[in-house]
Amino acid sequence: MTRTGVTPLRLFADADELGAALAAEISARVRAKDGRFLLGCPGGRSLVSTYRALAGTSMRGVVIVMMDEYVVDGSPAPPDLHYSCRGFAMRKLAGPLGISPDDIWVPDPRDPAAYDERIDASGGIDVFLLGSGASDGHIAFLGPGSPLDGRTAVVRLAESTRRDNLVTFPEFAALDEVPRHGVSIGLGTVRDARLLRLVLHGADKRAAAKRLLALDEFDPAWPASVVHEHDGAEIWLDRAALP
Repeated sequence: MTRTGVTPLRLFADADELGAALAAEISARVRAKDGRFLLGCPGGRSLVSTYRALAGTSMRGVVIVMMDEYVVDGSPAPPDLHYSCRGFAMRKLAGPLGISPDDIWVPDPRDPAAYDERIDASGGIDVFLLGSGASDGHIAFLGPGSPLDGRTAVVRLAESTRRDNLVTFPEFAALDEVPRHGVSIGLGTVRDARLLRLVLHGADKRAAAKRLLALDEFDPAWPASVVHEHDGAEIWLDRAALP
C-alpha cells in the first residue's frame, strides 16, 4: 500500500482483481462484527466487480444502504425502470447475495431527512463503497459545489453528471431522457461512515483518478475528494485507471 496526499492508495491489476480483494475485505468485516452490518453502496459500474465477487459469501446481518435514487414526478423512480437504483439493488445485490428486500434501503424524496435518522438509529454505516464520476468527480448525485456537511436531500443533477449517466445507462437514447433530479445522501453522511473505499477502474476513469490524486484535501469542485477528509478512507485503483 502506498499513499497519495493523506489517503492510502491500493493498486490492482484489473477490475476483477480489485473486486475480489474488496469483496474479501467486506466479507471479513461482516464476519467479525456481531450484529447488523450497514454497507453503503452505489449503483452504476464502479462496484459491479465487487458485488459479483461477494456472491456466495455469507452476508448474514448485512443491510445495503443505497446512496441515491432518481426522482420522477416527486416520487422515487419505479424499480422497473432501467435506471432505478432500487431496481439495480434488487438485481445486483438482493438476489445474488441472498439479502432480503427489506434490508435494501433507498432514500425517499418525500422525506429525505428520515434516511439519515434511520442510518443513525441503526448504529451508522460500517463501510461506504464509493465511485466517482468520470467528468466531474460526483459521488452519488452530488456534483461540484456540494457542501462537505450536507445530508440526504433532493438535489438537481449537474449537467456533467447527467452526461456521465448516458454512459452508465446506455439505454438512455439522449440527454433529455436522463432525470434532472434525484434524492441523494450528503457528503456529511459519507463522512460519518466508519470506513470509505473509493473505487476507480478502467481507462475511462484515468482523468478522474489523476484529478483526485493531485489533491491532498477536500476540493468542493471535485466531490470525490471527500476521501481526503476521512481517516478511514482508501483509494482503490486498477492499472488502467492509474494516471
